[in-house]
Amino acid sequence: MRDVATAAGVSPMTVSNVLTGRRATSPEVRRAVLEASERLGYRLNVAARSLRRGRTGVVGLAVPSLDAPYFGQLAGRLAARLAREGLRLVVEQTGASPEGEAAAVRDSRGGAYDGLVLSAVGLGGDVRALAGDLPVVALGERQDLRRVDHVGMANIEGARAAAALLLERGCRRLAVVGSPPWEQLDEPGGHDGDAFRLRARGVRDAVRAAPGARVRAVTLGTALEDGVRCGRALAAGEPVDGVVALTDTLALGVLRGLADGGLRVPDDVLVVGFDDVREAATSVPSLSSVAPGHDAMVEEVVRLLLRRMAKPAAAEEDVVAPFAVVERESTRRA
Repeated sequence: MRDVATAAGVSPMTVSNVLTGRRATSPEVRRAVLEASERLGYRLNVAARSLRRGRTGVVGLAVPSLDAPYFGQLAGRLAARLAREGLRLVVEQTGASPEGEAAAVRDSRGGAYDGLVLSAVGLGGDVRALAGDLPVVALGERQDLRRVDHVGMANIEGARAAAALLLERGCRRLAVVGSPPWEQLDEPGGHDGDAFRLRARGVRDAVRAAPGARVRAVTLGTALEDGVRCGRALAAGEPVDGVVALTDTLALGVLRGLADGGLRVPDDVLVVGFDDVREAATSVPSLSSVAPGHDAMVEEVVRLLLRRMAKPAAAEEDVVAPFAVVERESTRRA
């Protein structure tokens, strides 16, 4: 490192800052250090650095799938935020199964990561017993997670606000795409689909408070193609004038399915989603959606992770991010 510093005309600390990304440097200094490192054949010994520090500088993110827009964008936001702390992100797919999520925790505990962000769908119960001294922050809405820091969304409140928007626009025959059967909505937590269940409860609560309004559930899966099928089923069945899709992935599919069935959004049917993924702003029509506080969630995840690394015995925190309903063309009639 001293040789690189001499060749680049900077201090060894500046070389360290450039190569680790720990602190920002000017483009000119960064270019000089990288060129000198390449010319001299210098590489950071990551293994030695990890042994010296007792850390790897890597945080894991375990998500149900890698092809859903929400999780891809979550990974991008989290990677950018962790980079400001000198940490790198590694992402793995769990398949939303208890076995996959448990394996992610066990492998991380084996020393691969300094901490783990777990989007829990299948895994419940005492995560701390499985994680040991590994810092873990849980995302998602499993209601039976215990002894672990958790960052969640305002699922009920956000979905209630989404339904209220449709009701304010005059809708009275609503459909919820992605809802579990109505009889499951008030069951205790601890099963797959807790976020869907909570969001459906929010829609149901809003409809119950609106005179003359009614709502029904349409569920054929959670993928984009399932949303298309739901949209086609809605177009062919009992008339609806408003749709709350419990994710934007489903909502984007519903837009396609309704169009296939000859219904126009927003002229015939209003549609609102949940998650406010980037694609919502560019669909035709652009999709109204509940923004669950992406940046606030990432900030809280990093804060809790760093706190847990510094103070392993700190009390667990449960944080709910603020939400906002972002209205676009899909709920605006001429």
